[in-house]
Amino acid sequence: MRLHRNLVYTTIDALNAIFNEGEYADKVVARSLKKDKRWGSSDRKFVAETIYEIVRWKRLYAEIAEVKEPYDRDNIWRMFSVWAVLRGYPIPDWRQLEGTPERKIKGRFDELSKIRTLKESIPDWMDELGVKELGEKVWAKEISAQNQPAKVILRTNTLKTTKEQLRAILMDLNIETDYLKDQPDALVLKERANVFLTDAFKQGFFEVQDANSQLVAAFLDVKPGMRVVDTCAGAGGKTLHIAALMENKGQLIAMDLYESKLKQLKLRAKRDGAFNIEYRIIDTTKVIKKLHEKADRVLIDAPCSGLGVLKRNPDAKWKLQPEFIDNIRKVQAEVLENYSKIVKPGGKLVYATCSVLPSENQEQVEKFLKTEIGKQFNFIKDQKILAHESGFDGFYMALLERKESSEQKEKRVQKEIE
Repeated sequence: MRLHRNLVYTTIDALNAIFNEGEYADKVVARSLKKDKRWGSSDRKFVAETIYEIVRWKRLYAEIAEVKEPYDRDNIWRMFSVWAVLRGYPIPDWRQLEGTPERKIKGRFDELSKIRTLKESIPDWMDELGVKELGEKVWAKEISAQNQPAKVILRTNTLKTTKEQLRAILMDLNIETDYLKDQPDALVLKERANVFLTDAFKQGFFEVQDANSQLVAAFLDVKPGMRVVDTCAGAGGKTLHIAALMENKGQLIAMDLYESKLKQLKLRAKRDGAFNIEYRIIDTTKVIKKLHEKADRVLIDAPCSGLGVLKRNPDAKWKLQPEFIDNIRKVQAEVLENYSKIVKPGGKLVYATCSVLPSENQEQVEKFLKTEIGKQFNFIKDQKILAHESGFDGFYMALLERKESSEQKEKRVQKEIE
């Protein structure tokens, strides 16, 4: 086990871009992996995992290395040397790693790991917020779980294949998977692999989607032939799952503020064979008004802090600011109030986030139900999913039903019989 200069230099460049130039880790990693075509899978694995590890433990490593932001290249090398010592790599005699104090690093690690903000490598404000909202015991378990690397979960595209067929196809490619209990379409990879290079992916047999994210579309209780609106579709992971559950029958309207995201969704939908999707950019309030009381089902996958998905976005720990969370709560309340009007009487709405904070979740729903429009809804059920309990991402989802008069109910039942 030894360090290779070209791989380590690529890692240092990547960390510099993430820490000092504000770039997103996933984009930097994707770019770094294309740097040398001669690299094998173990080389790419080293680069990707090392970047993510140092981003994940940035605060702890910086404290051990005794460096402060903004980090110059020497600082980043010192943080890298901490990572290498703690991972048991022999330190090569490179100029940048001269005089690495191995015993001191191990001693400081043991000492600093007694402080939670350093041990879990999070900002003080995030720790305080987590304790305030979830309580000391639950938060300690949750943030520890959020620091574990995310597993790769596939969602079978049932428009094209079955879970059993997909598993067999991947087995032929030496990609081993396991079924997940209570998850009808999910497969979990036994070992990480670049599944995006497989023909099975190019043919649209699966999407990569966290196990708990796969629960949201099912929670919406969609049926083939319905009119369904996904109001915050983004690049469309949940939209595509809804299309599969609808068996391509009925109308699925995917909406978003950003045209670029809907373009991505179009490409994915084409690959997946999902052809009952209409795309609408929310560029004026008219787009929403035209749909008032028209949909059988509405999904509001609301913008949120993302504090349920830190295991797959570790750089969010450093990019998030407390003001953002205060602002996003206001956005969530507005989105719930405006988009809920799309649900027709007797129809259902799911409000979902990938956050674990009650203030973004059940408290938002409770507040909504007291508003003028909210009083027209009944609360059916909700689900709070924490990473330390499930082993996957943290999520929240609430199912609400719009009230209908006895006359409206009679008409709807009659229509269903016809």
